[in-house]
Amino acid sequence: MKQKKQTRILTRLVLAVLALICMLPMLMVLINSFKTHTDIIRNPLSIAFSAGLSNYAKAWHDGHFARSILNSMVYTGSTVILVLVFSTMAAYVIAGRKVRGTSLVHSYFLITMTMPVYLFLIPLYRVYARMGWLGNHVAVSFILTATGLPLAISLLRAFFVSIPKELEEAARIDGAGTMQVIRHIILPLLSPGLVTVGIITGLNSWNEFLVSSTFLTGEKNFTAMLSLMSLNGTNTANHGTNMAATVVIVAPIIVFFLAMQRQFVEGMVNGAVKG
Repeated sequence: MKQKKQTRILTRLVLAVLALICMLPMLMVLINSFKTHTDIIRNPLSIAFSAGLSNYAKAWHDGHFARSILNSMVYTGSTVILVLVFSTMAAYVIAGRKVRGTSLVHSYFLITMTMPVYLFLIPLYRVYARMGWLGNHVAVSFILTATGLPLAISLLRAFFVSIPKELEEAARIDGAGTMQVIRHIILPLLSPGLVTVGIITGLNSWNEFLVSSTFLTGEKNFTAMLSLMSLNGTNTANHGTNMAATVVIVAPIIVFFLAMQRQFVEGMVNGAVKG
């Protein structure tokens, strides 16, 4: 028992050190976001609040974050909803309930996870230009949906496989249709997997740069990440403003993840065990 306790303490200590190492860069960004450019150049490791909130005010105004964050919410929200809807329906079938050869389809989705999206940017851009969809956040979210579906389907498939078929059969005997079975029987049991997929998809969409920078043309259509990149290009001489803008972009992600971390961990652990 004493040896197990020592091992537990050592493990927690190592994890705490690793967590601190991972947090140090973001902590330095947060501290420097309250400092003037001169103070940052003089000593980036010093703790000072010489600029106060002026860096945040300038970053918010120059980066037009009020508009770009709203664009990111539409962009990310559309992607999450589409991924959850289509991955749930696809995983329900691929789990082996209705169609033969689902293992081949599942293997196909696993293979597509290795294909980078930039291979299809040129043909997609031509199609979007002809359709007049450039700058349309919902339309561009279709591309992120396509790239996020393979992983989402693989995760949800593990949850579907673990659900006893007797529950569905009993519901059908009582006269429930397919949509009623999915809504009232499957989805409540699938909620940890849906939360996990939603978090992963949301974080990837919020931080996405390549697709949004290609298809969301025009400054008025910029997402928060594009506004950050644009601000870094125009304010290269003011590190304090750039770091304040970085905090503005990262803070919602951290708050969201901290609020949902328990559901995320439970979903990943359950999916790993059930898969």
